[in-house]
Amino acid sequence: MDTDQVFALTARAAARIAEIAAAQAAPGGEAPALRVAVLAGGCSGFQYRFDLETAAQADDLVIAREGARVVVDPASLDLLAGSELDYTDELMGSHFAVRNPNAKSACGCGTSFSVE
Repeated sequence: MDTDQVFALTARAAARIAEIAAAQAAPGGEAPALRVAVLAGGCSGFQYRFDLETAAQADDLVIAREGARVVVDPASLDLLAGSELDYTDELMGSHFAVRNPNAKSACGCGTSFSVE
């Protein structure tokens, strides 16, 4: 399976994840991965959640790019299929953003979306 067709990671996102993970790594230990999950909630029905984790679960999709690792659980992957994780650094703030073709609407906060 081509993981880029399932969930892609831009070079900007990979660079920022690698930077954050390196800063959070225990001395002599492996750098953590960024877990991207979709949870029920938020003002539009679903919301994205980002966490650092040291180990992936057995059924996770693991995406590696340019020193960064991202893990996604199967339930979240159903709602993230074809999506891309990017990182923006703008005057109004820096943040990770998911470009999700499955999202039919999103709220102004940028972390909540609907698939209906």
